[in-house]
Amino acid sequence: MIKRLLPLLLFCQLSIAATAPAPREIVEHYSDIAHAVYEDAAIAAEQLQHAVQHLLDQPSEATLAAARQAWRQARIPYQQSEALRFANPVVDDWEGQLNSWPLDEGLIDYVADDYAASLGNIAAQMNIIANPRIELGGAQIDASQITPALLRDLHELAGNAANVTSGYHAIEFLLWGQDLNGHKPGAGQRPYTDFVNGEGCSNGHCQRRGDYLRAATALLLSDLHYMVGQWARGADNYRAELLALPSERALARMFYGMGSLSLGELGGERIKVALEANSTEDEHDCFSDNTHWSHYYNGLGIRNIYLGEYQRLDGSTLRGPSLSQAVAAHQPQVDSQLRAALAQTMTTLTALTDIAERAEQPQKFDMLIAPGHPQGRQLLGDILQSLTAQTRAIEAAAASLNINPNAS
Repeated sequence: MIKRLLPLLLFCQLSIAATAPAPREIVEHYSDIAHAVYEDAAIAAEQLQHAVQHLLDQPSEATLAAARQAWRQARIPYQQSEALRFANPVVDDWEGQLNSWPLDEGLIDYVADDYAASLGNIAAQMNIIANPRIELGGAQIDASQITPALLRDLHELAGNAANVTSGYHAIEFLLWGQDLNGHKPGAGQRPYTDFVNGEGCSNGHCQRRGDYLRAATALLLSDLHYMVGQWARGADNYRAELLALPSERALARMFYGMGSLSLGELGGERIKVALEANSTEDEHDCFSDNTHWSHYYNGLGIRNIYLGEYQRLDGSTLRGPSLSQAVAAHQPQVDSQLRAALAQTMTTLTALTDIAERAEQPQKFDMLIAPGHPQGRQLLGDILQSLTAQTRAIEAAAASLNINPNAS
């Protein structure tokens, strides 16, 4: 998280600097980027939905592989959206429906005999797919029809954050199954026959498993459409609320979102916690071994917000008035330092993707966090160092505009 900066002063410099964009223009373009990235996330989720339906209609190795690839593609725009979290309440309050992790997968489907659930989670092995009627705490839950509404009702059941029934990671688990390899090579190996109805169904309840996957994907798409609407122009929505704020508060939200993702979430929760605990359970995309890309696109999302740039799924690039331009108009050296810090972070994250995707002996994130893996500790330590320096540079950029992100 960003530490407290200078006290909030009158926001006058931007209006008198000839080459600086107007604060409202920066916030308008920020809102345009938000709308574009969520629109892309919805487009990618719709493609995932089509791939899932093809898998369920014609289960095979090929259709399962295609659905998995569609899931990976869907992560690209969504992970870039996370720099919009934290200071934008409409995003932060909603995000848990789509991206909560780690999850107790025994709540959803079958798991290995040695499955270790979260301590004290009474629903950790409830297995919605196997049980049309569920007894929990003396109450009965009717799960005979697996629908988006049921998944929404059961999400974070009993107030436990590990009871994740919806979002990207629930879908990921259904497509890959548990990753039982620990720190060794390999992701989840769910067979396509888990989705074969009738003869040939493996592990039972294939119809209900397909119903769950279909419902979870539909719910994901619905949630993303909601957020697209929150950033659309000309509506009574969050975008209008943001633009109605005093300029210094709106810009403070931009800085706060960047800094919070940079150090508190990506550096802390997603990298340092897993590294220090050598914990594969704390790996972000733990079933698919896609974590390196999720981290990369988180980093890119931070860069996007500062530079006012976003490359869309169709290859076009959205550019406009940016925080970078505002900072450069007042303290060019501060802007140069933050640009350099962002570039260094992307260099270290690129190294993470390179080692994970190399042709011979790839090293995925869960392998890099293994005990006694000096190369992994060095690489992830370099990323943490870059994220720390980047966050300090974000603080300095905010201070150059007399903005206090904590006052957002």
